[in-house]
Amino acid sequence: MTITIIGSGKVGASAALNCGLRELDDILLLDIVEGLPQGEAMDINHQLSERGIDCNVYGSNNYQEMEGSEIVVLVAGVGRKPGMTRMDLLKINAGIVSDVAEQVREHAPNSKLVVVTNPLDPMTYVALKKTQFDRTQVIGMGGMLDLSRYKSFISEALNVSRGSVSAMVIGEHGENMLPLFRFSSISGIPLREFLSQQQSQELLDKTKNIAAKVISNKGATTHAPGNAIATIVEAILRDKRSVIPVSAFLEGEFGASNLCIGVPAVIGHGGLERIIELTLNEDEKLLFTKGVSDVQQAIQSIGIA
Repeated sequence: MTITIIGSGKVGASAALNCGLRELDDILLLDIVEGLPQGEAMDINHQLSERGIDCNVYGSNNYQEMEGSEIVVLVAGVGRKPGMTRMDLLKINAGIVSDVAEQVREHAPNSKLVVVTNPLDPMTYVALKKTQFDRTQVIGMGGMLDLSRYKSFISEALNVSRGSVSAMVIGEHGENMLPLFRFSSISGIPLREFLSQQQSQELLDKTKNIAAKVISNKGATTHAPGNAIATIVEAILRDKRSVIPVSAFLEGEFGASNLCIGVPAVIGHGGLERIIELTLNEDEKLLFTKGVSDVQQAIQSIGIA
């Protein structure tokens, strides 16, 4: 099985469907809940069948079945509830991610691991340390999801095609995310040519707050995360060398070390192939550094070094 997704709730199932619709490869859905991954697999296969797609989805409760997987997606954990921040999930999900990461190390030691569980940046760090993988093998999904939201708001504000929007979001996947107005454009035309400083700030604020609104309205974010996961998986399997914002382990880049946080990176068959460092202005540095500090504090609080 090339792709294994651990966690068969709403996001895991959406990721499996999105990977299937892109015809990436066969997919294994794993979950500790008896019947859940099997049921989701059947449902997804029925949709793929009608569309003439020959990728198969399988469901299992046995971690051993992930052996040989090229990519493992870790979605397992408790999801955000209305009124909760991502950091509210820290300690309970650290335990879950630790246990699952040890299973990945045992059964899929050569895989690329895509972490989705919140709080995303600390959980990516936990997964990296517990698997003892090289940093090129472990990627956190958060920035790709934040980017999809930012691009949507830019398109709405300017009434232009979504396909013409190029943007970037870095930093903590949480309260200190950093949508980069200066590095965003419409078909190569800088965004500052279209929006005032006040308008740009409004877009930044909407991007930071929208996840909580979606969760308040429908209970969970599902479709955008599933698509973001599939985008990263596709970049690896098809060696696209896509420039994607992901949570990565830093070794001095952006002035930070020994933590995972969102940065632009080249994603291809080698996983995290290269981090792209940007020259941030003072305001951007301030927010990025605040995110670094919050992630460091979270890592220290769960005692994983």
